[in-house]
This record gives sequence, structure tokens and C-alpha cells, in this order.
Amino acid sequence: MAARANIKRTLGATYPVGASQVVLFIPDHSRDGDSIDQQYWVDEALNVMGNLFRGATAFPPGRGVWRDDKAGGRLLKEQTVMVVSYVAPKLLTPATLKSLREFLHRFGRETRQGEVGIVINSKYYGISRYDVPKT
Repeated sequence: MAARANIKRTLGATYPVGASQVVLFIPDHSRDGDSIDQQYWVDEALNVMGNLFRGATAFPPGRGVWRDDKAGGRLLKEQTVMVVSYVAPKLLTPATLKSLREFLHRFGRETRQGEVGIVINSKYYGISRYDVPKT
């Protein structure tokens, strides 16, 4: 336990230790199977998460599948990029989460996703109804 407590000092780390993990999934297709501009949305996610959480990393696409229960359980296979941030818990404020919500709902609406998936602190949150944009 003593060694763990001194890791920050031993490494010479100067920034807060991020204990909360945030993982966002960016698929390459819409709910209908149409291609989306995945690279654009990965860049947008990196910008949003970098600004909100001080950094983010996009991992290469992996094969994935999503079951669309509203379409009779049809399976949609896709190449999915995971965008990950390790976040100091104090940064997960209502204001930060509101900004994250705005991005997640815009992504879902504009790319016609059946569900936008995000994991925060090992809990999966699926968003399937999107806010109406403010005019």
C-alpha cells in the first residue's frame, strides 16, 4: 500500500491522477447500415473529450456488432473506434456532463444511430433518444 501511495511522487507526475475512465464508441455505419464519416466523428470526439478531460486516445477500429431490437433484433456489424479518456473524478461535473451530452446527442442525431454507447466508471450508458437541437 505504501508503494502505491508514492507512485505519483516516484514517477514525478505533476498532473492529477485520472481514476475515472470514459469510453465512447464511434461506429462506421448508421442504424440503417449507411456509411458515416467515421474519421470526422472520431476527430470531433477527440476534440470534445480533450477539451473536457485534458486528453483522449482513439484506438484503431475493431470489429463489432450491435443488435437493433427496434428492427426485429437485426444484427449490424461494423468497424468501431473506441475513444478513451482517463479523467480526474473532479472533472465529471454537471457542466462537463452537459457538454458531453450535447456532443453525444448531436452525434446520434446527425449519424442516425440506433444507440450511442458510452462507458463511465465501468457503467454502460446507452442513449437512443436524442435531444432536439436548440435553434
